[in-house]
Amino acid sequence: MTATDRALELARAAAAAADDKQATDIVAFDVSDQLVITDAFVLCSGANPPQMSAIRDAVEEKLHGLGAKPIRREGEREGRWVLLDYADIVVHIQHVEERAFYALERLWSDCPTIELGLPQ
Repeated sequence: MTATDRALELARAAAAAADDKQATDIVAFDVSDQLVITDAFVLCSGANPPQMSAIRDAVEEKLHGLGAKPIRREGEREGRWVLLDYADIVVHIQHVEERAFYALERLWSDCPTIELGLPQ
């Protein structure tokens, strides 16, 4: 099983929105073979809570424009790890320190990455 076309569209849109707000280390994994609850994870980092809020807002705005609404949001108050669950995809916006500590890339390294088409 692979991620649906819709999941790929949303993952790429979320990544582009995060990139517009200077998020770093943007990567996406096709987790559809490992999880039944979602098709893709999008991971990105922000340097501070205001930047992370800007990334969150940009992702939500971009995906709303594509007709997607989050079914769950977590971590907004703490400002160190924001999770946006869109069912088809889950977006993780992490402070750089949390990103290094939790190392989600290591946990999902056996899953295929999704080509995001972002400028290098």
